[in-house]
Amino acid sequence: MELEGKKAALLVAKDYEDPEFWYPYYRMKEAGAEVVVVGTAEGDDVVASKHGYPVRIDLRADGVLEEVEEFDGVIVPGGWAPDRLRRCEKTLVLVRTLFDEGKVVAAICHGPQVLISADVVRGKRMTSAPAIKDDMRNAGAVWVDSEVVVDGNVISSRSPPDLPAFCREIIRAMM
Repeated sequence: MELEGKKAALLVAKDYEDPEFWYPYYRMKEAGAEVVVVGTAEGDDVVASKHGYPVRIDLRADGVLEEVEEFDGVIVPGGWAPDRLRRCEKTLVLVRTLFDEGKVVAAICHGPQVLISADVVRGKRMTSAPAIKDDMRNAGAVWVDSEVVVDGNVISSRSPPDLPAFCREIIRAMM
């Protein structure tokens, strides 16, 4: 398996976008990675998606920071969850730390809002949901409309139809 021995943090908060969480979750597991569902520093142990589908949190963002060197990347799904995730300083520290260490930082749809708040998009060529393209540009990213964009260790995509390309690039980068 391509990602045997690799470990990915998959961020989640209330109102996550179902396919943008579950598709990478199962795809990374299928490729052999250990996937750790990471929630904000505070909150419920189980959160519901925009459509009510529950997911159990394995670890809090502050807990991940204690073992951050064990992680090979972080994936940020979209939906309304990124607005909650970006308000948690420990989540932002996690993303910034993995970014600074050259590890994979991947976000889809509204997920790049977390990367904006973590201050890791400046000068990066990226994509996102078109609804936040102005936010991306204002934060210093070079926004393009593409199914997936890889710029160094940052991987971004627009929406659920782009998930196959998004996951393919995450796997390639984590190998």
